[in-house]
Order: sequence, then C-alpha cells, then structure tokens
Amino acid sequence: MNIVHAQEENTQDNAVPEVVVTAQRTTSLASRTPVAMSVVSGEQLRELGLDNPAALGARLPNVHIDQAFSGLRVTIRGISNNDTTDKGDPSAAFMLDGVYIARPAGQTANFLDVDRIEVLRGPQGTLYGRNTTAGLVNVISNAPTGQFEGRVAVEAGTHGNRKAEGVVNVPVNDALALRAAVGTRRQDPFLNNGQGTGLRPGMDRDDRDARLSAKLAIGRDASLLLRYDHSEVSDNNDRIVPDTNFYTGVSSGKPQWRPGSTGERLTMGFRPVNIAPVQGAQERRTRGLTADLGWNLGPATVYYLGSRRELDQQMVNNYYYRISLAPPIALGVINTYDGANTQDSHELRIATNGNGPVSAQAGLYHFEEESDTSYAFQGLRPVGLPPYYSFPLVTNARSRAAFGQLTWRMRDDVRLTAGARRTLDHKWRVGTTDFQQGPVFNTATDRRLPNAADMSTARTTWRLGLEGDVAPHTLAYLSLATGYKAGAFNDGCIAGSSALGIPCPAAVAVSPDFLYYQPEQLRAWEGGLKSRLLDGRLTVNAAVFHYDYTNLQLTGNAIVAGAPRLLTTNAGQARTRGVEVDGELRMGKGGRLSYGLTLLDARYVSYMASASASWAGHKLDRAPSHVYTLGYQHRLPLAGGQLAGGVFARASGGYTISVPSQLLVYRVPSYTSTDATLSWQADGARWSVLARVRNLEDKVRPAIVDSFGMTTPTAPRTADLRLDVRF
Repeated sequence: MNIVHAQEENTQDNAVPEVVVTAQRTTSLASRTPVAMSVVSGEQLRELGLDNPAALGARLPNVHIDQAFSGLRVTIRGISNNDTTDKGDPSAAFMLDGVYIARPAGQTANFLDVDRIEVLRGPQGTLYGRNTTAGLVNVISNAPTGQFEGRVAVEAGTHGNRKAEGVVNVPVNDALALRAAVGTRRQDPFLNNGQGTGLRPGMDRDDRDARLSAKLAIGRDASLLLRYDHSEVSDNNDRIVPDTNFYTGVSSGKPQWRPGSTGERLTMGFRPVNIAPVQGAQERRTRGLTADLGWNLGPATVYYLGSRRELDQQMVNNYYYRISLAPPIALGVINTYDGANTQDSHELRIATNGNGPVSAQAGLYHFEEESDTSYAFQGLRPVGLPPYYSFPLVTNARSRAAFGQLTWRMRDDVRLTAGARRTLDHKWRVGTTDFQQGPVFNTATDRRLPNAADMSTARTTWRLGLEGDVAPHTLAYLSLATGYKAGAFNDGCIAGSSALGIPCPAAVAVSPDFLYYQPEQLRAWEGGLKSRLLDGRLTVNAAVFHYDYTNLQLTGNAIVAGAPRLLTTNAGQARTRGVEVDGELRMGKGGRLSYGLTLLDARYVSYMASASASWAGHKLDRAPSHVYTLGYQHRLPLAGGQLAGGVFARASGGYTISVPSQLLVYRVPSYTSTDATLSWQADGARWSVLARVRNLEDKVRPAIVDSFGMTTPTAPRTADLRLDVRF
C-alpha cells in the first residue's frame, strides 16, 4: 500500500493529490520518481496513531519493522539483519532528516512533528550510501516556516496510555524562523508477570522527546537549517517471553504453532531455577545536532549536511536462555549493559539546476562512529561459566565515499540515468572477554581473554536506469543496481595476537575465517510503472524485482570455546523476487479506497546451516508469499461539522522466522489485522477529536525469535481518544 499526502500539489477536484518527495536527493513528484517507494505524511501518522517506527511497518508493502529488546529490526523484501550490537550493520538504513543513524537502539525515538516519511525499497547505495542494500526509511521533520502557528494534542487510551505533545512555529523576522516541538508518552506494560515475583513486566513506555529547529536565510541564495533533537526513555526493556508461549516441539527441533489466547501469549511465566529475576530497567538518552546548508550558485546548488549524534544507554534485562544440551535446558540469565555511542557524518554535494538535457549530482561523504560498551551476564554457571561473564569493548567504524549520478534526457519522454559510488570502510575493535567471580574484575581471581579485530573493505556500487513517459500520466522505468554492506568480525582473537597487553592463548583462539565475515553484496533488477488514471482519481503503482545476494550476513548465538557468543556468518547465495501493486481510488465526494498486493519469493539458493544441513530452498525470514491490504475512508457533513471514518485491513500469508545456528524454523501462520478510526471537526473550528482502534482482532504474533528462544511479541489490541487544538 502506497500511503501519500505529504506535501501536496494542487490538483483538480477529487483527484488524488500529488506528493512532493526528495527520494533521489532532488525535489520531484512521487508519481514521477522512478523508485519503488511509499510516503506517509505527518497528518496520517497522527490520524493512524503511528508514533514510532515499529508501528509503521504494517502499513507498508513488503516491509516489516519490529522493536526488539536490542533495538529496531527493519526487513524489506525479505532482507534483514539480526546483529544489533555495536559491530553490526543493518541491511536497510534508518535516517532522520537524511542523516544515517547507525545503532538500532538510536532508531527507536518517537515520531515528533514529522512532515513525512519516505520508505524506499531496493538498493539505494549510489545516493544514500551506507547499508542500504534492502532500502531505507527516511524520517523528515517539519522545518520552520514564515507563519506563526502551533498545535497542542493530548491522548488517553487502553493500557494506561497517556500522551501530550505541542508544536509552535515563530517567524522572528524575514531571515529567521524558529520551530519547537515537545512530546511525552506513558503506557502500562503489555506483558503480564506470571513468575510470581511482583516485578513490573515489560513492553511499557515512558518517553520524552523534544526538537528545536532554526532556519536562517543567508542573502537571497543560501539558507541554513539547524536542528537539535533530544529523546529520553525510562522503561522496562524486558520485552520477551519464551518461544513456548507460541510453539510446541521446540526441544525436539521441530517447532509447531500452538493455540493460545492473547493473554497467555503475553504472559512471562518462566520460573528459572538457577537465578532469581530482578527488576528490569532501561535508561536511554539520544541527542543530535544537524546542519543542512544549501547555496544556489545559479547553474548548480551546493549542499552540506553534517551531524553529530550521541546515544547513552543503561539496561538490566531478564533473559530466557535455552541451552542446546542433551537434553536442552532453559536458564534464567540477567544481562546488564552500559553503552555510549557517538557518530559524526559529513556530506558535501553539488547538484545542477535547470531543465537542460543533462542533470547531475556528485558528492563526498565521511562517517565515523565510536561505541564504548560493556555487556555482563549472570546465571550461566550450569554450563560451566563463572558467576559473571562480560564483554567490555570499544568499537570504531569509519566510512568514506565519493559518488555521482547523471541523468540524460535523450528525448522529452525518455531519460537515461547512470550513477556510481566508491566506498571505503574500516572497522576495528579492542576489548576483552572476562570470566569473573564478582561484578568487578579482580586480577587475583578472574581470567581475561583478548577480544580484538581489524578489518577494511572497499567496493564500487553502481546504478543504471531507463525511464520513459509511455502515456501523458504514466511513467515506466527499468533499473539495474548493485548493493554492498561492509564485512566485520565476531568475538574472539587469533592465536599469537594480543590486545591491551593480553596475549591470545592457542587453546581458545579462533581462525581468521571464524573471526571475520565478508561483505554482503547484491545485484538487483527492477521494473516499475506509475500511473494516474480517471482524471487523477485512480493511482496505480506497480513494481517487479529480482535480487541476487551473495555472502548474505546471518547472525545467531553459538557456543564457542565453552561460552555462548553472537556469531555472524555468510550464507552463500540468496534470491528474492516479487511483485508489488498499490494505489488509491477517489470515490464520490468523500470516499478514498486504498489497495495493495505483494507477491514475494525470497529463498536461500545455497547455504549450509551446518556441516551436514543444506538450507538451499528455505525461505528467508519475514517474507510472506503474499500480502493483501484494503482500506476505505469516508468524510461527510454532520451536525455542523465533518465526520470521517476509516478502516484498514492487512491479510498476510504465513512466513518463517529461523535460527540457522540451532536448525530451528518457526512458522508464523497467516493472519489478518484490522484498524479503524473515527474523527469529527466542527466547521471553522480549530479543534478536532479522533478515536481509533488498532488490531481489532486482538491477536499477537512473534516478531522476533532469537537463538535462545527469547521471543518478542507484537502489540495486542489498543484503543485511544485524541484531542487536537491548532492555533
């Protein structure tokens, strides 16, 4: 389903409005942009109650966005990544105002005063760079304007949901405008505590967000947009239940879906015999400063986009660890985490102006990131580990790139595009794996092993595209593009090496092939059609694609040298192909019908999940063979105002969530999920009320299942009421 209405161009009455986007780093209409994409406006986000990234995925074709305890997981067309640690990279990039946010934990802030969200499917490496082999999600905030305006909103709903937000825009003078937005939200836990401990369960919310923006006109030809955002979270990150809440037969290696009520699914009833659970907690703070400069030189415009972002996070989590022994046993494990992450990015880009036969853009990009983290685990003594098993680590990443793209208008109705990007990546880590008797390392009683690696990779990716106007209001396009995601490393050390003055003993050393994994690469064919029919009342967007992946990066837990570690390997080859169709039909004076269809075949072509188990032909995760969506909204005059109601349904085929390191395949059966809204606004009034219900069926599914059986459920049915006041 392609959701539109972000910045809308004037169209004739009852036509679907045109939408202005920046998907190709230049301003264009979505209907004239040769990329498979969805656009969600800020007004739609408020109407539908989509206030965070995890709530967005159900509205998008071939997209899953899931909130795990370790951060955000974005899956586009069956391609995802499970390594959310400081060394891992996503396959689908998440951006805020064009700035790439590296850490999944830093991607989870609420949507605050958003203009639109552009979701691009397919490799976008030429213009966007890092880790966009599957696509990208770009959240674009409202910029200050020359008009004094503002709004205040409050919400209340089920599960103790209460929310308040406010926005004010102030034009200081002809050259300077300011905009401020703040928001706060609290929600009681979705999970139930069935452990008998009296501890507060997880999947709750306690968030505070703020943004201050300033837009300064520098003469007639240049402008500078500064943004500072700040987010704080204080909640319980215990978001998991055992996989046995959804499946039987797990211990035998053949999980089978089992019936159960939503309350049973959302109950954490596991009672560990090895350790007493503690109160889970999370304190997370993110902040970012972004400078966006544009300087029109006449024939071309020079752009600079620079950003500094910081993420601090402290957590205490209660984990469910099923250890694959004979027979398997389930342990309670307490994880503490303390991390600080900083990232700096700079991009200098120049783009031609005008409507000549050739348009081009080129630029330079620099990215640096440093993560100082400490993971500690308690409760693993039954498998021979000491009371505390920890990983104090410092990880650094640096990426540099040069890129360019040129479009040649061969004729008024035919255009040819070629682009390329050269990327140099360097990533390194210095730290230790500690075996401790107490919470603090003691040189007299504890043992420390080096955990160090250093890897550099480089690739040139490119894109070729052909587009043509096959009818006055129909665009057809064909593209061939390549994608690349940098390689990295696992925990461990190589015999003979040392770090922090600690040698790597041969008895616990790993081979270079184990320590390092190679870059993920992609070659993608895509063809598409975007059409406006019936005088603009009907839109049709269609795309077909075929991907060939090599060295697909897969992450899971495995026992290495007697201890559990996160392990990423390359999966050989994978193939993804599919069809996407979506659009909208305006019906009568107040009706809007939206529709969508996706067909997807995403499988491993060659992959040895173990020395004797070939997974060739197995489906990739979160890749249902088909998804249908249908929505209808209607607006009509009533009692001196406007009454609007809508319903949206998504019917998804079944899909799998797999754990290759354990040779486990969890099958999620087909499902239907329905949302409804009802709003009313008095004619000429500056206030409106909105009621909405999400997940009318009140069914939950596993969103994430990890190697130890820890399962993150989806949200149950929620309902809320919202009051908006504008001035």
